[in-house]
Amino acid sequence: MQTLETGSDPEDVAPRFVTGSLLRHVVVMAGAGAIGLIAIFGVDLINLVYISYLNDPQITAAIGFAGGIGFFYISVMIGLTIGVSAVVARNIGAQKRERAERIASASLAWVGLATIAMALASALFAPQLAGLLGAQGQARELAGGFLRNTALSIPLLALGMVGTALLRSVGDARRAMNVTLIAAGATTVLDPILIFYFHLGLTGAALSMDLSRALLAYAAWRGITQAHHLIAPVASVRWLADIRPVLPIAFSAVLTNLATPFGQAFVTHAMARFGPLAVAGQLTIDRISPVAFGLIFALTGAVGPIVAQNYGAQKPERVVKTLRASLLFVTLTVGAAWIMLALGQGALVRLFQAHGETEILLRFFCRYLAGGFFFAGCLFVANTSFNNLSQPFLATAFNWGRATLGTIPFVLIGVRYGPIGVMSAQTAGSVVFGIIALAVAFRVAARPKVEPLFASDRAKGDGVALAAMPQSSGRSAIAAFLTRRLRRSN
Repeated sequence: MQTLETGSDPEDVAPRFVTGSLLRHVVVMAGAGAIGLIAIFGVDLINLVYISYLNDPQITAAIGFAGGIGFFYISVMIGLTIGVSAVVARNIGAQKRERAERIASASLAWVGLATIAMALASALFAPQLAGLLGAQGQARELAGGFLRNTALSIPLLALGMVGTALLRSVGDARRAMNVTLIAAGATTVLDPILIFYFHLGLTGAALSMDLSRALLAYAAWRGITQAHHLIAPVASVRWLADIRPVLPIAFSAVLTNLATPFGQAFVTHAMARFGPLAVAGQLTIDRISPVAFGLIFALTGAVGPIVAQNYGAQKPERVVKTLRASLLFVTLTVGAAWIMLALGQGALVRLFQAHGETEILLRFFCRYLAGGFFFAGCLFVANTSFNNLSQPFLATAFNWGRATLGTIPFVLIGVRYGPIGVMSAQTAGSVVFGIIALAVAFRVAARPKVEPLFASDRAKGDGVALAAMPQSSGRSAIAAFLTRRLRRSN
């Protein structure tokens, strides 16, 4: 069993992130992850450019509605990958390679079953799902058709995402980046051929996405099986035990990530009342943002393994320093991206042939609202640290807080002032919850003592490898209170 980099037994390879410069680890991991993400989202952006040249606002709006539903799917998958990556990286940090392999294998099987069910539901209820976001008439039918054509490749996307997360868990950021680049490159080539050369339009865009997902899954599978041998046989009698430490983090992370598309769906529904041009404006911004702020989006997958390995190695001081390095990284990257968007807004307007309400929204975002991604970055870093410090319920609470208290009342006020009011209100909510979440993350990271989540794990002495939670958790506080009461009574 060998790793590609060293040619030695993976059991003997030390965890990468428990020593060395944490800022360098953050920059390398986020940089490599961002290249892959920017490639994927950049393809979506190019796809939107191609669609805009069809000069049909209904098709552009349909892509927006379908993208809103797809955002739900991807959010679920990201939540699943967070759970898998956190536990696998923690076991690697604790020098328990064999257990990491068993957990990775069982998790892949479980994710596959879950996403197959998701794909079937999407194929059966595609138009109804688009209608939930406010799609009507032709836009509803077009969005439904696009969702049907891409539904059955959802499990392939999940396999590819989990595979790249596992590659990051072992510190192989370069290979994880290359996997996404290969898939993105294929889409870049296939999109214009299928959309324009074969005149397939929206159907061509869907077919290109399906083929890209298949290639993503294949490349990720090769990386985790041939380069790192991270897959072990799945034993039916041990499957539940292997998957058990992943479930609390994964389910909580899924709930956490579903908050974002929930809030986004509310915003899309609010935008829909202002017509297709407003929806197209929001769609354009949603496609530009991940490309412009790819480094910030990449922090979700980049910081997690660093935090998890140091947490598994019982090094809380390095966990705190990781958060500080991440905050510095967010500040610098958001500032640079904001300047570039403000200076390049005219070119973006021409590129997307934006006019009317679409142009107004795009220019307003580039000039004023882009800076709000600093607070979104704070929330990303905080939630990732919560998930990898066995406090996933905090990530769930903050993300749903932003999606509900930080979105609904703000948007209900902002909608009175038109589409710009809706976008500004959404940004205001991110400011509030980003600041609070980051403050809490620093407090949680500074708590060094951990205890196993399950009583049976204490008996086995495997608490860190399975799951651990800070001594300051609610359960520990209650136990301490009861102990004091008993002592007083005696």
